[in-house]
Amino acid sequence: MLFVHFFYKKSLHSSNIYDILHIEHTFYKGKGVDKNEHTNYNVEEQKCMSENEDKKAKRHQEDLERLRGFRPIDDTFMRGLFKENIPLAELVLQIITGKSDLKLLKCETQADMKRVTGARSICLDAYAEDSTGKKYDIEVQREDKGADPHRARYHSSMMDIENLDETQDCKDLPDTYVIFITENDYYKAEKPIYIIQNMNLTLNQPFDDGTHILYVNGEYRDDTDIGKLMHDFNCTSPDEMHFELLAEKTRYLKENPKGVSEMCKVMEDLRNESYAEGQAEGREQQAKDTAIRMNKKGRSVEEIADCIDFDAEIVRKWLSPLN
Repeated sequence: MLFVHFFYKKSLHSSNIYDILHIEHTFYKGKGVDKNEHTNYNVEEQKCMSENEDKKAKRHQEDLERLRGFRPIDDTFMRGLFKENIPLAELVLQIITGKSDLKLLKCETQADMKRVTGARSICLDAYAEDSTGKKYDIEVQREDKGADPHRARYHSSMMDIENLDETQDCKDLPDTYVIFITENDYYKAEKPIYIIQNMNLTLNQPFDDGTHILYVNGEYRDDTDIGKLMHDFNCTSPDEMHFELLAEKTRYLKENPKGVSEMCKVMEDLRNESYAEGQAEGREQQAKDTAIRMNKKGRSVEEIADCIDFDAEIVRKWLSPLN
């Protein structure tokens, strides 16, 4: 919208307000714009902005309510707990693995693994490396379906891909640990930890391929460190926790204004990521539908891939059940 302001010098023109209004009204009409309509537009725009602000305020209050109910076993809260917090990640791994001398060099939250063409990518809750080069994937699983053994296998395989370059020998693969901390006792045997490793069944010996999968029973309680840790992982209040490192960070994220702000940003980022993923999935489905139609018209895989801007191998995978 173009706005024109007229300024009058008393020595040249009348400064009568009615003259100004008449000229301004004539300008709007000459441009095909009704001034009343323009005013209504501004009112609607302000109303829309006000509604958006109300929605943001309501969403913020909902986030604060969610934050009060968060526990370390909630993956959203775990993202905040482990972020730039090597001492806490180190403590958790020392207790779970039983290695009191374990020292971490780094720990990254929400680590994206390399995506193999056409394969499903994954994002690890916490990805750590110790002083001996061993790699650790720590996942919290609220539902049993998220702890399916095939999922653990896939996480393990993706860690292998992440840690071996094309010039390296397979013997250079580091030992890897996939750790699922499950809210429920996944194997229903009332054990604190279930240790899974590949075996040479004929010889009844470990396969020694360096892969390790551990299921930690989130329901387990006793006076051992693992029992106390699982108690703490299910607490909403830091005052009820046994381990001060965990209680201190929980208190910071729930009670310190700066920590609360950090967690609200984490929740906002998750919303944005979810929206972006939905957009990407919609685009992929649309591209797949287009590829199928073009295939029916006799177009080659390469032509289709070039047209929809997707890798040819992905297009070939979409079309293989049809051919």
